[in-house]
Amino acid sequence: MLVILGLLTGGILGGQSLIRAAELRAVSTELNRHVAAIQIFRDKYFALPGDMPNATSFWGVAHATPATCATTASTTVATCNGDGNGAIFPTVNSYEQFRFWQHLANAGLLEGSYSGSGPAATIATMANSPRSKLGNGLWYTVTYSIPVSGHVDLLDGNYGSILIAGVPQPTTIPYGPTMRPEELWNIDTKMDDGRPGTGQVGFFGYGTVADCSTAANSTTINPDYRLASSAIVCTPLWRNIY
Repeated sequence: MLVILGLLTGGILGGQSLIRAAELRAVSTELNRHVAAIQIFRDKYFALPGDMPNATSFWGVAHATPATCATTASTTVATCNGDGNGAIFPTVNSYEQFRFWQHLANAGLLEGSYSGSGPAATIATMANSPRSKLGNGLWYTVTYSIPVSGHVDLLDGNYGSILIAGVPQPTTIPYGPTMRPEELWNIDTKMDDGRPGTGQVGFFGYGTVADCSTAANSTTINPDYRLASSAIVCTPLWRNIY
C-alpha cells in the first residue's frame, strides 16, 4: 500500500511539474507572438497599436467625442485614436494601453476581441487585455518615457516600452506575481543575461524589489535573483521590447 501511495504521489508531483514547465514555455511563446504582431502592425500602419493616430479611419469611432471615446468600451471593431507620439500611455482621448490590444485584434494579429477600455478605464481585465497561460495572468503594456528612479516595484533604469504578464489586481495594473525567482532566472538566462537589473528581461515587484531579487531597494547595482526563495514573488517584465 505504501509503495502504491508513493507511486501515486510521485505521479501527481511529476504531473504538476510538467504542467508548470508547459506554462513557463507558454509565456515565452506568447511574448514572441505579441512582439511579432507589434512589428507587423507597425510595418503595415506606420504606428504602434494603441498609439495609432488614424485608427478610426480604418475601424470606425467608438464615440464621436474624443474625451468620451477614451472611456467607451467597444463591442465591435470601433475604436479611438492614439496621439501618435510613439509611446503607449493613457491620454485625454484614449487609454492607449488597452486600445493597444484592440488595434492588434482589429488588424487580425491577435486572437479574441477587446473592449479597449474597462469599467474604470484603468484596470486590466480579460475584457481588455489578453490572458496568459501563466498563473491565470494578463498581459499588460505601457511606456516609461523617462528612466525609472526610486520606484518601489522596479529597479532603477531605462525601461522604455514594456510587456508584463501578471495576475490581475482590483484597482491597478496586473502586476501580481506569477513566477518563482528561479523560474524567472531560468527564462532570463535563456533569453538574456540572467540578471534582473540589466538587459531586456527583468521583473515587476509586488510592493518591493527585495522579494524577487537580492536588491535592498531600487538603487541597488546589479543584484541577483533571490534564488533561495521558493515563493511565487516575481512578475516577468521585458524592457524596451518594441
